Amino acid sequence: MEFEIEKVLPNGLGRVGTIKTAHGEIKTPAFMAVGTNGYVRFIAPAELRDLGAQAMLSNGYHLRRKAPEIAETGGLAEWSGWHGPTITDSGGFQVMSLGSGLGKVVSMEKERHVTNTAHKERLAHVSEDGVSFIDPFDGQPDFIGPEESMQIQCQIGADIHMAFDELTSLADTYEYNIEAVERTERWAERSLREHIKYRDDLGYRQNLYGVLQGGRWEDLRRQTAQHLGAMQVDGVEFDGFGLGGAFLKEDLGEILRWCNEELPMNKPRHLLGLSHPDDILIGAEMGADTFDCVAPMREARHGKIYTRTGNINLRKYSDAGEPLDHDCDCATCQAGWTRGSLRALWRSGDMEKKAKYYNLASIHNLRFIVRLTEEIREAMLGGYFEDYKHNFLAKYYATS
Repeated sequence: MEFEIEKVLPNGLGRVGTIKTAHGEIKTPAFMAVGTNGYVRFIAPAELRDLGAQAMLSNGYHLRRKAPEIAETGGLAEWSGWHGPTITDSGGFQVMSLGSGLGKVVSMEKERHVTNTAHKERLAHVSEDGVSFIDPFDGQPDFIGPEESMQIQCQIGADIHMAFDELTSLADTYEYNIEAVERTERWAERSLREHIKYRDDLGYRQNLYGVLQGGRWEDLRRQTAQHLGAMQVDGVEFDGFGLGGAFLKEDLGEILRWCNEELPMNKPRHLLGLSHPDDILIGAEMGADTFDCVAPMREARHGKIYTRTGNINLRKYSDAGEPLDHDCDCATCQAGWTRGSLRALWRSGDMEKKAKYYNLASIHNLRFIVRLTEEIREAMLGGYFEDYKHNFLAKYYATS
């Protein structure tokens, strides 16, 4: 993998570049379409390409049982039919959330007795070795640690992998974050060591990002960025970095600044799990190169449609002949679908009509976010990023 920086913002952090992988290039900043199980729900690979998606992110946890099959077909790009650049996450979040029975609430702090709303005992436990958990889908005990995560991801064969890490929650204490960051760094070294063994097995180079944690504390964020940025195993370094954590919106810019002021400038950075326009604008300004999140497609399925003047809920538009967004170039809008006609599909009891809605709405929302990153790139190259950010947000919040 190569990363070429084309232009840097005056703040020394935000930048425009190109990531070159075995399956193609990614022009940054860029948003990755999330295909959890190796495909983006309700959107065909050809439709993904048409809407401007450059890469697909899939989930190592969810694909782990299919990993041998994927390897036999030549890796995720071939197996999925996407054929472009791919990324997998480590599965760390999933084993600590799905496996704990706590949904999105992830807290592994040992001093706290954590149960879910049904008062069931925790189903996931962190140790130095990794995470032991009860698989919520089949009820069977399972285990994933750094070595297992790397073996799974290298069989899946994405172009970029994430090191195994421990995500802390907003409720965890500073003391526990120290423990978790130190463990994540030890896991990072083990991940890198194991990844080296298998990264070329499918006939092309697979790359590994170290993942930064540290909560909302500047000293932890800066220290772990320094440690992971300098980490080597047998002369091999991380190819890039994942910026992880549970972020409060008001802290995002500062946390990214702390991390990216310490990380090597010449390696790409991926901001994990965020897609709101505010977050992407802040992330790009503060040095994140790529982004991913399930929200655009998930919210589309629930009737939330993205527009330049703020998001709308289709429940309010039963007879509306208005376009979804007056300034949208997606295939759905170009085909003339309106708020009222899309709502009729969404509210229909006919499963074929509902599936059609899911396809049309998902294409619209995903194109909205992909287009945002394209315009951020143009604004950075053109030297008018600050004006673009101000004008976009002013219009986006005009009706709020």
